[in-house]
Amino acid sequence: MFILGNFIRALAEVINIGLTLFMWVIIAHAILSWVRPDPFNPIVRFINQVTEPLLYQIRSRIPSAFGGMDFSPVIVLLAVVFLKIFIVDSLLRLSMILS
Repeated sequence: MFILGNFIRALAEVINIGLTLFMWVIIAHAILSWVRPDPFNPIVRFINQVTEPLLYQIRSRIPSAFGGMDFSPVIVLLAVVFLKIFIVDSLLRLSMILS
């Protein structure tokens, strides 16, 4: 069963890295929203393509009566932290049990 435990541990680490990278992309998107970056820059286009679908879904569901402040990146960051704690820690604990 140690092979399955190692597989689950590796899966947890990959999910952790993916969620961490996504968290940094969301932070970069929030910082870029404060300035006017070149919209034709490939990095800016990539960040917008990755983050806008999720942020748009959240913006459409929360009220915009907070003085024009966009809290959707904060909500996504909280969700990513929740997923990191819930999924990654659960998978790591399961891998320890199986090893």
